[in-house]
Amino acid sequence: FNYMTWDQIREISEENFVEIGNHSHTHEYLVEEKSELIKNDIEKSISIFKKELGKNSDFFSYPFGEYSIEFKNIIKSLNFKYAFGQHSGIIHHQTNSYYMPRFALNKNYGKLDRFIFSANAKPLIINNFYPSEIFLRKNKQPKIQFDVLSDIGENQINCYDNSGGSWKDSKLTTNNEMRITLELNDPFLSGRGRVNCTAKNNSEWLWFGYQFTVE
Repeated sequence: FNYMTWDQIREISEENFVEIGNHSHTHEYLVEEKSELIKNDIEKSISIFKKELGKNSDFFSYPFGEYSIEFKNIIKSLNFKYAFGQHSGIIHHQTNSYYMPRFALNKNYGKLDRFIFSANAKPLIINNFYPSEIFLRKNKQPKIQFDVLSDIGENQINCYDNSGGSWKDSKLTTNNEMRITLELNDPFLSGRGRVNCTAKNNSEWLWFGYQFTVE
């Protein structure tokens, strides 16, 4: 690996279109650790930021996108204003500012057509997502429900999940008020359980993604 030096980081951080975000100190699977260990790890990264850049970032990215209510509360208590998961989607006015989505642009998903699609996608706006706990310890095959606020019909939406370790169509039902219920074919495997929903509205693609952390 070729790592950037702090001199290089300081150089690019001076540009007004660049933000150097915090990503923890160890980049370990922190979500399953005790709160004290998580907080100590993040506080160490903050002290390094202040030493090398003169300030900490307002932005945090959860290691591996793994999130829990406890982890979020720690990040919030340390005065971060925004935090990113690792689920795909578009930020909009109803996005949880401590669990914001982002499209991956890497070795597997970094081709030009993928970039063009991601840049042109619109948010599939949802509300009242259930379950509220994103860190699944016991029920690894939860019934997922949410309200669709985007102006689409029930036949326009399709959802997919990686339950059982492979991507497949989710079992989707909806009522007249666009309350969506998803039933997984299998339990999520340990690690990260993902759900993606898309809808095509005229020529525009709408996208919603969600990631559970699975014990």
